[in-house]
Amino acid sequence: MSVNYAAGLSPYADKGVCGLPEVFDSPEELKAKVETLAQMIKESQYLVVHSGAGISTSAGVPDFRGPKGVWTLEEKGESPHFDTTFEDARPSLTHMALLGLQRAGYLKYLISQNVDGLHVRSGFPRDMLSELHGNMFVEECAKCGRQYVREKVIGVMGLKPTGRYCDVIRSRGLRACRGKLISTILDWEDALPDRDLNKADEASRRADLALTLGTSMQIKPSGDLPLLTKRKGGKVVIVNLQPTKHDKHAYLRIHGYTDEVMKQLMELLGLDIPKWEGPTVCESSITTSTADVKPPHGAVTPKKKVKIIKEERKREAVQLTQEGSVKEDTVSVKRERADSPVGDK
Repeated sequence: MSVNYAAGLSPYADKGVCGLPEVFDSPEELKAKVETLAQMIKESQYLVVHSGAGISTSAGVPDFRGPKGVWTLEEKGESPHFDTTFEDARPSLTHMALLGLQRAGYLKYLISQNVDGLHVRSGFPRDMLSELHGNMFVEECAKCGRQYVREKVIGVMGLKPTGRYCDVIRSRGLRACRGKLISTILDWEDALPDRDLNKADEASRRADLALTLGTSMQIKPSGDLPLLTKRKGGKVVIVNLQPTKHDKHAYLRIHGYTDEVMKQLMELLGLDIPKWEGPTVCESSITTSTADVKPPHGAVTPKKKVKIIKEERKREAVQLTQEGSVKEDTVSVKRERADSPVGDK
């Protein structure tokens, strides 16, 4: 549970602004706004979704800064309540609707701050997903980078060894890798995984529409990624009950439960919401392998792409700072807390 996850983190004083009042659009306002969102998605060429803890509350997983969030109650000296375990939690309507959007070709990439594993367990393709803060069900080989998705939570956090070893057979089949497996869950100051962050960065820059669901966007750098979409000429839509740090940058703000918003949205798009039939792991959205295809002359290789992305981040940091959008440390590869009030003017 979020409670166990939060308890496993190192002590950290600045957890952001917690417990802000929730705002609800009227049924008529909500309907009109979702209709606008549906039209925007139909016209979009590259939709990227950013998900936060708010999409999992209906699955029984507490959020962190909501009125009954883990850290909100902690500030009050109260204990949070939870209804399920990570293993027993079922993907919410929003999780499954996102899978439906991906299968229909609308959703091109999904960026998540959540560690509950529900996106992966819903069957969402892992090659179209960045889990920036890790996954309670995933451990990774510190030697070769191979990841293992388990049925049970890993049990340790903070990129620590899990006590297991990698069983990948080397190319000549002589012996297994035997590298130590480590947790993928980050602690406060751990560096974000390069692979996931680079893909999230690239998708955010490419997107013409960034849809944020259930996040106050107070965690850096993940919370600032939608600004890259706006900086490149795209639009940002925010769905959240509480004010967020980047409300002033939104083209459209929707105040409603994400499940209700996604239910109406799927109906307007004429799409069915896939039925969840148990934990399912989908590694790739592509059925044919391109691993052996040689890139054409002059193509950008993965190593070159990483270098280009890092150079672009530095330039973007300066530009965004000049515009007053974010501070230069927006592009830091460490997980940090926002140091300005939510909804700053």
